[in-house]
Amino acid sequence: MSKHIEKLKRQLLEISEVVNSFKSEAVQVRIIDRLLDAIAETEKTEPENVEPFVKKARRARNGEMDDHAHGRKKPGATKILNQLLMTDYFNSRHSISAIADYCKEHYDSDFKTSELSGILLKLAKEDKLKRERSNDNNRFEYVKA
Repeated sequence: MSKHIEKLKRQLLEISEVVNSFKSEAVQVRIIDRLLDAIAETEKTEPENVEPFVKKARRARNGEMDDHAHGRKKPGATKILNQLLMTDYFNSRHSISAIADYCKEHYDSDFKTSELSGILLKLAKEDKLKRERSNDNNRFEYVKA
């Protein structure tokens, strides 16, 4: 057991400079949490002599590690926006940032507004949504067509 702790200490020292470069403590904690999960998962599935981080760290950067580790994948932005079209969500106008926040709260999907903008534009061109400029902030808002 102490062998694993020493290995973990060494690994944490190696990454501490990178983690500490983030100003947000919440971001630092999230990074460490994902790395520890990756180490634990790697040690369960790989032989003792294989270096952890090799496979799992890449997936952690993509933000998909947790889902793949449990054998399921979160739905993408297109699927979620099409699901929202089936509900009454777009009966009122929403900005891209409001849509992204809603997806994060209700679908546990943290989309960037840039990920949603192209899909929303496509839905507007297909006449499923209307794209209108807000008088308040001169930004686009989306509502059912």
